[in-house]
Amino acid sequence: MSVLELLESFEDEVLDPEEETFALFSAPIPSANLGFIDPRAAELDITLPPNRDFTIHQSPTLLASSRAGGTTGAVLWKITPLFAAFLSSPDCPFLPPAPTGPASSSDAAVLELGCGISALTGLACGPRVGRYVLTDQPYVARLVQRNLDANERARAPARRGAKGRAPASSLQAAPAPAGHDVFFEPLDWELDEVTPALTRSDEVRSFDLVVACDCIYNDALVEPLVQTSVDACLLRRRDEGATAREPTLCIVAQQLRSPEVFEAWLKAFHRRFRVWRVPDQVVGEGLAVGSGFAVHVGILRD
Repeated sequence: MSVLELLESFEDEVLDPEEETFALFSAPIPSANLGFIDPRAAELDITLPPNRDFTIHQSPTLLASSRAGGTTGAVLWKITPLFAAFLSSPDCPFLPPAPTGPASSSDAAVLELGCGISALTGLACGPRVGRYVLTDQPYVARLVQRNLDANERARAPARRGAKGRAPASSLQAAPAPAGHDVFFEPLDWELDEVTPALTRSDEVRSFDLVVACDCIYNDALVEPLVQTSVDACLLRRRDEGATAREPTLCIVAQQLRSPEVFEAWLKAFHRRFRVWRVPDQVVGEGLAVGSGFAVHVGILRD
């Protein structure tokens, strides 16, 4: 199934951003406060299905600081584990199936915008892709690397025993197979240019998937995020070595906080992308309508 066939198999395409905003915000939205998991904890233990454990280090001190340019990326937000679980699920239609062994590797390339400190989605999806590039402002780099290092073992597909079970020793020590690269690159939406150099590869010069999770907090972020999304997706169109590959998809997940800010983002995104809301049966109960979250997917307009 092609990318466009997949999207057209979803519910109706979003044609009117105002109607989509009304539909989402008319549903009962549970109170999630600002959306932090625990802004006072320096360390969080997160479990994603099926029984994948991660330790995430965050910075309450940085969150409370007066750093110019914002500090929202300093801690883990409630939507991130839900989105990471969805995107890394075997049933997610946007990524190839997980490899069956160390020699099995997908060449899919994913770019995450505004990753924050956790690196959780990259950690969860790493075994299913060839490379996963985490990007954000430079201030999160140290904690991103700390979380990548702390969870190195969780990134590796477990090796199977004779009866299909993963030996305990492999769960503790299996290294990530070659080709499964998860790494951080600084990218400021207002200051930096999106270039093929983000891939850190001479062969891979564009991305199959661009994702952003809970990056939209105020109107000032809307245009820079949308333009960066456009620039990232345009890399595929300009990639002479990928002319036979599908166009880049852009997936945006977010907590529903302000209808005005959401509508401003959707109008700007809709001008440049054809847009679909990812259906409840695809994203699952945790991200379905009424959860207080929404996931949309777009493909660049011609």
